[in-house]
Parts: sequence; structure tokens; C-alpha cells
Amino acid sequence: MIPLPIIGEPFKRIAMDIVGPLPRTSRGNRFILVINDYATRYPEAFPLRNITAKKVAEVLIELFARYGIPEEILTDQGSNFTSSLLGELYHLMGVKAIKTSPYHPQTDGLVERFNRTLKSMLRKVLDGERKNWEHMIPYVLFAYREVPQSTLGFSPFELLYGREVRGLLDVLKEEWIHSTEIETDILSFVMDTRERMESAREIVKENARAVQAKQKMYYDQRSREINFEVGDKVLLLLPSSTRKFVAKWQGPYEVIRKIGKVTYEIEMPDKGGRKQIFH
Repeated sequence: MIPLPIIGEPFKRIAMDIVGPLPRTSRGNRFILVINDYATRYPEAFPLRNITAKKVAEVLIELFARYGIPEEILTDQGSNFTSSLLGELYHLMGVKAIKTSPYHPQTDGLVERFNRTLKSMLRKVLDGERKNWEHMIPYVLFAYREVPQSTLGFSPFELLYGREVRGLLDVLKEEWIHSTEIETDILSFVMDTRERMESAREIVKENARAVQAKQKMYYDQRSREINFEVGDKVLLLLPSSTRKFVAKWQGPYEVIRKIGKVTYEIEMPDKGGRKQIFH
């Protein structure tokens, strides 16, 4: 298992994925474009009617306006993310596109884990009102952002903004004790916030390295590395339907290029001669 380098700067690297199709809402939305920041685990989720490259590009522009332009965007190899339109946008904005290897979730575990959490939380809060899921997304995001991450030790909100979010429990506490915080000088507040953010990010880096090392050791102990050479024949585990969870072995296909230690380019003649990268 080769982990991605740890990122300490917010929204320097983001992961992007699509959840759906879901039950159509009253506004016609059927998909959720999920974006997650690697440094802070801060998530965004955008309800969409369709998942065309144009719509994805529009959402990215909105995201860039909020948080700045990332250096890297990690996605799978879906056509929504590999279009020439997005390629032009990345080139214009100076963004490096990183493609995950199909059916190798360890590479893109961050967004996969959040997707599972998002769907689980939506199921719990909807309680039968499945077509109203888009109205619950802000509440689900708020709840996720204010909870400390076990791998980092801080909440996504605190890591991004340098302070704890004022949540519902805080509102209740204020009502109970009838107290207000003493206002501080703005400059002092900014300087204090900056120092806390720097300290938090250093702690986060150390926590993330420790967790990543444990995950790598666990994975390596249970896996056996297999090396292939150009010209070797291999079988691929590919989807057998439009559903993510149904797959079967297909091939054999030929290795035409070795890209990295465990990454290869494969030629698939029965799929129009398509060439694709696998891990």
C-alpha cells in the first residue's frame, strides 16, 4: 500500500466523488457531488440534477470562490471527471488531476468513508421521507463538521477556521447559564487564532502520520505484492452492471506499460481497444 503524502494546508488537495442516483427530489436532483479536503477533512456536498462535466465544472468554480484553488484534485476515472472540459479548467487554474485506480478504495479512502457516513446519516434523519434528502444535507454537513476526527484530534471546522463552531449544544449551554463571552480586541483575536491554527495543524500532521503508518502496516501484513511486466496477461475485477457493488473477473488483458511500483496501463481489446490505468 503506497499512501498519498500528508497535506497540512487546507484545500491544497481535495477529493471528489459522486453519490447516486438517488430518489428524485421536488427540485429534480438525483445526485450529490461530494468534495472533501485532505488536510482538514472538511466536506462539501452539492445536490445535482445531472452529473455532466459542465455541471461539475460549475460546482468547482463555486468551490474555488469559497476556499481558493487547490493544487491537486483526486477523483476516480469516471467520464464526468476525465472530460476535455475539466481538463481545460484544470489547465487554466493550474490544478493537477490525480486519478485513482479503479476498484482500489484504499487510494481514495477519504471520500469513500465520507460517502458512507453521508448516506448513513441521511437515512437516519429522513425516516421514510426519502425524496426530501436535499433539504437535509446542510444539517448533515454541520453535524459532521463539528465532530472531532479520530485521526486528527480536531473537528474539520476548527482546523479550517481556527476556532470551535458554535453548535446547538453551545446555544443550550448559553441559555442555561445566561452568560456571554467578553469581546476581545480584533487584532489579538486574529493573532491568537493564527497561533492556534498553526499548533493544531502540526498536531494533525503527527496524528495523521501515526494513523497512516498503522494502516500501512496492517495492510502490508495482509497483502502480497505481485509484480507484472509488459506483455503479461492479467485478469481485472470490473463492474458487471451499473451498480458499484457488483463486479466480476474479466480478461485476460495485456499489460502494455508499467507506470509505478504497483500501477499499470492495461489494453482491453474487447472494449474497443481502450487503455486504462489500474492499481
